[in-house]
Amino acid sequence: MKLHPIEAGNFKLDGGAMFGVVPKTIWNKTNPADQNNLIDIAARCLLIEDGNRLTLIDTGMGSKQSEKFFGYYSLWGDHSLEKSLKKAGFHRDDITDVFMTHLHFDHCGGSVNWNKNKTGYEVAFKNAKFWTNENHWKWATQPNAREKASFLHENLFPMQESGQLHFINRPESDFGFSSELGFDILFADGHTEKQMLPHINYNGKTIVFCADLLATAGHIPIPYVMGYDTRPLLTLDEKAKFMNAAADHNYYLFLEHDAHNEIITVERTEKGVRLKEVFKCEDILK
Repeated sequence: MKLHPIEAGNFKLDGGAMFGVVPKTIWNKTNPADQNNLIDIAARCLLIEDGNRLTLIDTGMGSKQSEKFFGYYSLWGDHSLEKSLKKAGFHRDDITDVFMTHLHFDHCGGSVNWNKNKTGYEVAFKNAKFWTNENHWKWATQPNAREKASFLHENLFPMQESGQLHFINRPESDFGFSSELGFDILFADGHTEKQMLPHINYNGKTIVFCADLLATAGHIPIPYVMGYDTRPLLTLDEKAKFMNAAADHNYYLFLEHDAHNEIITVERTEKGVRLKEVFKCEDILK
């Protein structure tokens, strides 16, 4: 098995929204804001090369939205899904599986592209199975008012219409092995219904793709919960359990949204779980 970081692009989000009730004087120390109160965000995906199988975890925003839409997110840098796949030695047609932690636009937008003449949409990975879970699919396709702007019709239904959409068989508990994908999955409901966090055994380490349960290294303290979460009190409980497990079992936490810290470990301290070490992907995924 080989793991490849796939940088799908960078954007910015409001720091206050990203840290909820935490005062700016605190979060600005770890995630400094620009003059518009925006902080740097990554869309760092992960490619699992395992035999003849190539599984891509999340796909970033994609490129099909309007200039007005992207203007809300202050895109920066020169990363793209296409370029990152090429750097890893692959083409999008090589991908056999696309696993989406959840269906917010910044996690699955790259799964669907315009067709050639821009009259409609088509899946971006023509040879892949697209994986979500039935609970989350229903949640995303019948969205509540709070999340409606994050679940975009054009990101979702082309996967279903292509016949390439598949549902993970969820275990009875919120953590278990996926026979379909070959790694463990933690299900979490605080950010959105049935978000999925892959736990990958790799060279004697457990690599956890943190998605939106832990957005950046600045979010390590348990009360630092995003304003985007639909059930923040549930996030507190889920995050406490996860962070303590990460410290106790020395998980390597792959940060999807931290533009400056790629992989981290954490440890227990008198103040609770805190940052232990920071790594580049190339240091761990080699």
